[in-house]
Amino acid sequence: MNRRQFAGSMAAMVAAGKMQGQSAPAELKTLSSGTFKPQPAKTPGAPRVSHSYLLGMLKAGNIRLEMHETIQQPGAEHEAVGTHPHNEIWCVQRGTATLYINGTEHTMEAGDVGLVCAGDQHWIGNKGPGELAYFVVTVGPPE
Repeated sequence: MNRRQFAGSMAAMVAAGKMQGQSAPAELKTLSSGTFKPQPAKTPGAPRVSHSYLLGMLKAGNIRLEMHETIQQPGAEHEAVGTHPHNEIWCVQRGTATLYINGTEHTMEAGDVGLVCAGDQHWIGNKGPGELAYFVVTVGPPE
């Protein structure tokens, strides 16, 4: 079996929910046009706090959309290095960030936008002396 055949069989197993310890993706609601308020913080008082705005599937049924805001205090640990099957758009509101993408660190300031494509290794951290606040919009397949 070559690497392409292996990757294809792994993808098929994950899609079928047959990988040990894997479960089928949670059923997400269908998003409708409208406005969205921030939800309560996931970890209030922590050095890195996130507020979800929306999470669901677009009407086409094959595109997952999520948006959240994160606020990081100076010295807060950056998020874990990760990869995802979705794309992420980072919009810095205030502060200075380091956006790490595939081994390269990029500096972002208020008003800057960063893009992390599906499969890229990444993390974001507070690079400045003050609070960092940014929005993340994720677009991709159901997970």
